[in-house]
Amino acid sequence: MKSFDYYYEDMTIGRKIDIGTYEVSKEEIIHFASQFDPAPFHLDEEIGKASMLGGLSASGWHVCSMAMRMLCDSYLLRAASEGSPGMEECKWMAPVLAGDTLSGHLIVESARLSASRPNLGLVNFRCNLFNQNGKQVMTYTNLGMMRLRQAA
Repeated sequence: MKSFDYYYEDMTIGRKIDIGTYEVSKEEIIHFASQFDPAPFHLDEEIGKASMLGGLSASGWHVCSMAMRMLCDSYLLRAASEGSPGMEECKWMAPVLAGDTLSGHLIVESARLSASRPNLGLVNFRCNLFNQNGKQVMTYTNLGMMRLRQAA
C-alpha cells in the first residue's frame, strides 16, 4: 500500500497548511466561463470593467476549481484522503480578476474519529484564498475523510 505524507494523526487542530500560488489568466477565465458560467462579465473585458466587479472576473465556481488544483498540487495528492462528503460553507468575498495571483492555506478546525469506520478520521478544514494584495477572495469549509496511519 502507498505511503502518504499526511494521515489523520497529522491533522492537529489549528494546523495550517500552505497551498501555494496560482496565476489567473484571461484565457483561462474565458475558457471556463464559456463552458460553465457564461455571464457576460466572465467573458468580455469591457463588460467586466463596466460591472461592479471592475474587470474580467473569474466565476466563483472557477475560483473553487483553482483552489482544488492548488490543494491537489500542494497537499491532497500526498494525503491519505478518502474524499469528502461535501462543503459546508463557501463565500466569495472579492472578485478574482485576470492577472491575479492567488495564494492560500488550509486550517484544521476540528478532527474526530469516525464512529462507524474505525480506520477513518473526519477532519473539518477551512480553506482561505487571497489575491496578490493580501485581500481575501474566498473561504470555504469542508469535512475531509482521512485514513489513520495505524490502519495503513
